[in-house]
Amino acid sequence: MALLSLAGLMPVLALYIALVPGPGGHLGGSGTALGRFVRQIVTNGLPVVFVVNALGLILFAKLRARRIAPLHALALDIPARIGAFVGLHLAIYPASAMLFGSFGGDPVQALRVTGPTLAQSAGFGNLSGVYLYATLISALPLHMALVGQVLGQQHRTVTAHALIAAALLIFAAQALFLTVLAALL
Repeated sequence: MALLSLAGLMPVLALYIALVPGPGGHLGGSGTALGRFVRQIVTNGLPVVFVVNALGLILFAKLRARRIAPLHALALDIPARIGAFVGLHLAIYPASAMLFGSFGGDPVQALRVTGPTLAQSAGFGNLSGVYLYATLISALPLHMALVGQVLGQQHRTVTAHALIAAALLIFAAQALFLTVLAALL
């Protein structure tokens, strides 16, 4: 699971570093910045991506074993992913404040910035966006399988392009749902 999570995380992280002005040069110029960056990936990003992916794989295994209906699995997947994503950030940010002095060492401040930080993640505005997109990209095969099975139960044939489009639509809906939920925090 850790390797799968890293495989999903690293390309999105590389894209973030390449596209967002500042991190690439800043990380290359300072050992301290690079160390903090890596620490944040290891203590925040990897655990978030790992847990959210694990939830998705558990759901996929239940679907494959026919222990859950496809539509029910889809209805569970979206809130479970977003709930875990938000919940883990609500736990990790204050822990980082206490353990590493992040957020000025103030866990209350860490909680205050969680909502605005997560609200920016769908726009790829920070590292939480990297984690969000790493988890959503990992969900695409599951969502394609779920949509295919739901439509297959209705005796409809579905093209691969339609499955990809449906999975991307679910992907966008999850990013929008997270943004709205985070704005309420």
